[in-house]
Amino acid sequence: MREAHPIEQAVGIDYYVSDTDGIGGQLRVEPADFRVEEIENFEPEPLAADPGAYPEILLRVTLQSWDTNDFAGRLSDALEISRERISWAGTKDKHAVTTQLFSVSNGDPEAIAGLDIQAADIDVLGRTGRPISFGDLHGNRFQIRVREADADAGERVKEITDDLRAFGGDEGDDSGDTDDTVIAGIPNWFGQQRFGSRRPVTHEVGLNIVAGEWREAVLSYVANPFETEPEATQAARAFVAEEAASDDPDWGACLDELPGQLGYERSMLHRLAEDGASAPDDFRHALEAVPWNLQQLFVNAAQSSLFNRMLSERLRRGLPFDRPVAGDVCCFVDSDAPEGLYAPDTDRLQRVAESRVDVMKRHCDRGRGFVTAPLVGTDTELADGEPGEIEREVLANAGIEPGDFELPGEFTSSGTRRAILMRTDLAVDPDDLTFAFALPSGSYATAVLREYQKRGPME
Repeated sequence: MREAHPIEQAVGIDYYVSDTDGIGGQLRVEPADFRVEEIENFEPEPLAADPGAYPEILLRVTLQSWDTNDFAGRLSDALEISRERISWAGTKDKHAVTTQLFSVSNGDPEAIAGLDIQAADIDVLGRTGRPISFGDLHGNRFQIRVREADADAGERVKEITDDLRAFGGDEGDDSGDTDDTVIAGIPNWFGQQRFGSRRPVTHEVGLNIVAGEWREAVLSYVANPFETEPEATQAARAFVAEEAASDDPDWGACLDELPGQLGYERSMLHRLAEDGASAPDDFRHALEAVPWNLQQLFVNAAQSSLFNRMLSERLRRGLPFDRPVAGDVCCFVDSDAPEGLYAPDTDRLQRVAESRVDVMKRHCDRGRGFVTAPLVGTDTELADGEPGEIEREVLANAGIEPGDFELPGEFTSSGTRRAILMRTDLAVDPDDLTFAFALPSGSYATAVLREYQKRGPME
């Protein structure tokens, strides 16, 4: 198998499915090259509905070059309300044009409609009885253009697509159908942006949190310089690391060194300076200075890196992704998903004994079932057979058990399972190398594009 880039291997992505050379090229040369539109799963009531019963204002927002967290902060500032009153269904790429849902608790619809925020088109849809939350969408539609690709990119695209079709269990169609759309299969990796493209550390923070190492968790986020950062930022982080290693760290001096744009790091250091940081709980309190969703993201990133490692080991051993082997845990298709979206329902799980392998294989062949691996948490029950052996091996290498995810506050996680293969109806325009496809919520478009480009995340 073709090995992945070292930056990807650091977050558990060890291989490519296709051995064909990549097309190279660049993503996001312009924001419009990367378009994302949510496949919505949240129906509002009219604005005239009772505000007492429906206190949330639902918005559809099209953003250009906005980080989701940053836009939420800008929206709260414009409305002069707490940021905690703003929610959304999914975090999107910054260097893109994205269309997504937000909700505002006890918001004024007229004030929201009258906002003029640069590069943001806000449409007030109606009222809802609860805030929108992560997962309140079926998935996302993507239209992504690759620029500056290699001269023979068109030929390579076809070869790679054939590889992905075979990996997904599609043996091809010799009927002469001229439809350019194929069903591609790709490992359901957590993409690099889950961990940080320039500075992949969120999983390191999370693994330290799960281990109860609160001090190490803070320092892995605030200190820990990367060569991909500006020199001034590297120097500031190195100063923090050196000060933290002293007998009596001066956290106030660290705060003075850190650039103003590192807002989350500065929030942590501010609490360390206030608390004196002499006990583990002081460092936990510092981590709690960041927004609740970032606290959860740290632990989620740890779970995601472990999941990626399980997929890499399954690939290394040559186990199939499109069908189960004895011991696997499978789930069934989400019957509420729109047509053409291959979405798993991980609330409907079934262990696959040897006697049931052929039955579940037929479900998977028909797009009605999916093999899963765990996002480990307190309630996780591991698989049996060789898949279970892989799961236990990855956890043992990380020094983690499911019970370790019993954590305070926003850091705790009960865990779930996730499909190991994503299928998508993929269409590629060979002239301008535009890729169009839809993925269920939580799957990454970059997992598709990396197979075609085969370039490092920073390239």
